[in-house]
Amino acid sequence: MTDDHSALDAALEEVITAARVHLAAVKAAEGRVDDDDVWQAYVTLNNASYHYDELLLDAFGEVTPWDVESIDPDEIEGQLGAATVVEGDGDRDAHPHVISVRQRRDYRVPSVVALVRRAEEARSETGPEEAGGPVETVGEAVLELLQAGDGSLSALDIPELDPLDGVVMVSEVTSALDLESFEEHDSSGPFTPGGSDRLVGRLDEHPFLPGDLDGEMSGDEDDDEDNPRG
Repeated sequence: MTDDHSALDAALEEVITAARVHLAAVKAAEGRVDDDDVWQAYVTLNNASYHYDELLLDAFGEVTPWDVESIDPDEIEGQLGAATVVEGDGDRDAHPHVISVRQRRDYRVPSVVALVRRAEEARSETGPEEAGGPVETVGEAVLELLQAGDGSLSALDIPELDPLDGVVMVSEVTSALDLESFEEHDSSGPFTPGGSDRLVGRLDEHPFLPGDLDGEMSGDEDDDEDNPRG
């Protein structure tokens, strides 16, 4: 052990500086998820803390309460989606692509009367000043339920609708949706992939109905009888 603790003092100053930079990045991000500057500042603070902890252990056999491991700075690129930021070009977006999520879900309507009644109840709950004329069609009923649920498909998880198959597709696109470029009654244009879009993945949705489990169990039992497993 030596009386020259300059390296330890310098390491502590690096921790303090890194903590201030990290705090500034967090404030600037304003809650934005996966912010690049926050992640880079986090890595710097992590490694500065790790380095200080190691020096403190070597010098005095003491440790800090920070249980951290060193992070390879090269991993930053992987965490940022392999984006390359050109030095001196900080104003350029490191992520030029936009993610597009397209979803379709179909429903069977067991009773039109029940569905319309449910939609009218949802409309009346919004208040007299917001209520319009009577709900007259299935389409109007579904639209009313979606509006009451702030556009979330969970608003359609009701007994008056039987869910059928659905699909969710996630794509990388070069430009965001421009609603002004489509006619109001164009039902396919906004959902049609562009020539440069890249499909990342597709999730198929199959409804789970109460009778499905019984059917699957019966089928499994039959299979076990025909094909016993030793």
